[in-house]
Parts: sequence; C-alpha cells; structure tokens
Amino acid sequence: MRLLYFVVVLGFIFSSCLSDKKIPPNVVFFLVDDLGWKDITCYGSDFYQTPNIDKLAEEGVLFTDAYSACTVCSPSRASIMTGKYPARINCTDWIEGWKFPYAKLNVPEWTMFMDTSEYTMAEMFRYGGYETAHVGKWHLGEKEMYWPENHGFDINIAGWRKGAPNKNKKEGFNGYFSPYGNPRLKDGPDGEYLTERLAHDACQFIEQNKDKPFFLNFWFYNVHTPLQAKKEKVDKYKQLIDTTKLQQNPIYAAMVEHMDEAVGLVITKLKSEGLLHNTIIVFTSDNGGLIGKNYPKTNNYPLQSGKGDIYEGGIRVPAIITIPNAKRRGYVCDEPIISPDFYPTLVELTGLPIPYSAASSMDGRSLVPLLKGDSAFNRDAIFWHYQHYHIEGATPYSAVRKGEFKLIHLHEDNAYELYNIKNDIGETTNLVSVEKSKARELKLLLQSWKEQVEAQMGSDNPDYNPKKWNKR
Repeated sequence: MRLLYFVVVLGFIFSSCLSDKKIPPNVVFFLVDDLGWKDITCYGSDFYQTPNIDKLAEEGVLFTDAYSACTVCSPSRASIMTGKYPARINCTDWIEGWKFPYAKLNVPEWTMFMDTSEYTMAEMFRYGGYETAHVGKWHLGEKEMYWPENHGFDINIAGWRKGAPNKNKKEGFNGYFSPYGNPRLKDGPDGEYLTERLAHDACQFIEQNKDKPFFLNFWFYNVHTPLQAKKEKVDKYKQLIDTTKLQQNPIYAAMVEHMDEAVGLVITKLKSEGLLHNTIIVFTSDNGGLIGKNYPKTNNYPLQSGKGDIYEGGIRVPAIITIPNAKRRGYVCDEPIISPDFYPTLVELTGLPIPYSAASSMDGRSLVPLLKGDSAFNRDAIFWHYQHYHIEGATPYSAVRKGEFKLIHLHEDNAYELYNIKNDIGETTNLVSVEKSKARELKLLLQSWKEQVEAQMGSDNPDYNPKKWNKR
C-alpha cells in the first residue's frame, strides 16, 4: 500500500516540477523542552537573553495565545507529529509517567508510545521527496521500534527513549556534557556541551542536503533538567541577578542562551547556503515552564502555575512561524492555536499530498490564513484532557478554551472553574457561578468533544488514602 502511495507521490512531484518548476520549501522545526511562555525576551523576559529568537519574531508571526496540547512533553510531541489531540491517540502522559498508588482516582491504561501506524509529519515529508532528519530529544517510546528512524526520519541524531540527558554518575554519563550515554549520539570530547553539538550536527545536515528539499526536526533537550550550562555563561548571569526581577536562576538563563545561540547557528547556516529565503521555520515549546517546587527553575508570571498543571503557566507556550515571501513580518497574532495545528499548516504550505485517512482524522487547523492574512480563520474551540497526576501538582482534568473563556473540569471532586483569559490571564477570578450560561455552554462542548475522541476516564481508587495520596 505504501509502495503504491510512494509511486503516486513521485508522480505528483514530477508533474509539479514540469508545471511550475517551483523549488519546494525547506522546513526547520525547533521544539524546545520545558520552555515557558515568559522565557523569551520578545515575550517579556527581562532576564533571559534571546536575540536570535527575537530576530526570528521580527521576520515572522508571533503568537501570543499559543498552547501545547498537554502540560507535559510526550503527548505534545505526539500531537505535533500526528496533528491529533493526545486523547484521540491515547498518548496522554509523559512516558513513563508518575505513579501515585494512593491517589483518589486510578489512572486508566494509556499508550506509552506513538504508534507506528500513525502517518507522521516526517512520513509526509519523506514520501514527498524530502530528506528528513531528527536531531535531539524524542521521548515517544521505550522500544527502538518507536524511535525517529521508524517514524519517517532518514537520519536520527540523539533521539531515543529518554526525555532528558543521561546523567548517571555510576556509569560516568554527564548529562549535557560528553560523554552522553546516548545510543543515537557518539560521544564528543570531554566537556563538549550537548546543545552546541546538536547545533553543529544540524548545520552539517543542512550543508549535506542543500541541493534538495529537507525537513529538519530540531528538538532541543534544553531547558529540561538537569540544569547544566557552561561555566562562563552561568557566571555571566550570576553577575546580572537583580532581586527586582522575577526570573533569577543563572543556570536556567544560561541554558536559554545556549538554546538561542543554537537557533542562531542554524539560521546563519541557512543564510550562508542561500536557503533561508526558501525555508519555513517553526519555533515553539512542548509545555509551559517548570517552576520547580523545591528549587526554583523559572517564573511564568503573570501566568498561574507551570509545567504539570492545566493553568496557563502549564500550557501556554511561545510560538513563532516564518514563511517564504511573507506578507506579514513582525506580526503579533492573538488567535489561540495549539500543537496539532502545525502539521496541517505545513501540509498546506508545502502542498504535499497525504492520505485521506490521515488528513480526515487530524484535529489541528491550518494556520496559513493567520500567516498570510488573506482569509478568515474560524475555529470553535481547543481542548485538553489529562487523566494523570503530576509531581508539580496536577490532578486529573479536562479543559476547553473558546474565545475569551476557558473552562476547567477537575475530576477528583467534579468541580468546575471558568476564567475570562483575555481579562484575567492569571486566572485569579473563578466566574463559574457568575457566567452560568457560558459555563453551561462550555460544559456541554467539552463533554461532546470527550465523547468524540473517546477520551479515557479515571475510576475510583479502592486504595485511596488522603494522608498518603501524594506518595509515589
């Protein structure tokens, strides 16, 4: 079946080349791990320094109300690759997830991998004649059969089962510093910094494939723990600490700068090879910033909470897109968007064909109207569903945002919260008993969506112990 489809795609490419001789655009997808909405200068940080990302925003569209599909990494990553909500593919927590045996609700069985039956974004590009490479974190399955090379990537650099750099003193692995202990990444010289190494490998891929269309999936391990950065950068931010600033962690700041420099190196390489003018660039994060209960990591203010929670700090993320021949440059868009939107957006921008079965089951909406400003963008609502517990505080929930309003359903106590996000971005005033009509509307909408995607629900836990519920 796929051989037949490959032949059809080749025919499509050949006929397209004969008809208009357009050069297909390259695609670079930057995904940063745990990067908060307020962790970029152009999003309001007054401590972290991100000149390369700020420049990217000047060249494209910056989305103020961008959301990750989940409050943790693996589901959001699967959502990006499939164009579907995590609840639809039943990949709803990070792999392997936290276990809370005494919590009030039992967590339902869920898929701890991205199924190889999914027609991924990478497969679309590969069958469309693109060279495809994944660089960096993957975290979408324990077994090798679920790693990038089995999901449409010709090259896999550093993508495997782990969701963070391998820091193991007993085995001599040093996290962000070589040796890495990563089966998909050869160790560099002692002291080599992972983010710099991955940027070098990404640039090498661009150089080797500059004469053909390519899809580069650069998914950072930064700024996920363990917090590690080069000493000179950490020392730089130690000197810049100001008690009037909300963000004050010098190691985290240094990791953000490492990431920004890596983005800059890739963009510089595209420019030097004469490819930047014909390259689509996507930059975003997999979930909100990690606050850190015991040791502060970042600060998401004015957003409430952070990674592992349904409030804005856990799901609102930076998102910037640049496209060739853009009419909109430096444009700020406040339309709510979410992780599964990127796949259909790239489908439309590249014009590549995908099977009807894949296209018809996508939850995402193409963002091209927002990027080009040439037609209306109509979306009813966006949704979340998380039937798990997280050490940062989350308990099972579902949520929906429609227009200015966001409704949260907390399942343990069957409680609802309603916020006007436009007027109350910090979610300080629960309007559920005031805006009764709106609450009723969103409750029905949320329930209907859960039924549509066949969202799994938790069940009462017979071992529930309120004194021990948060014990892992």
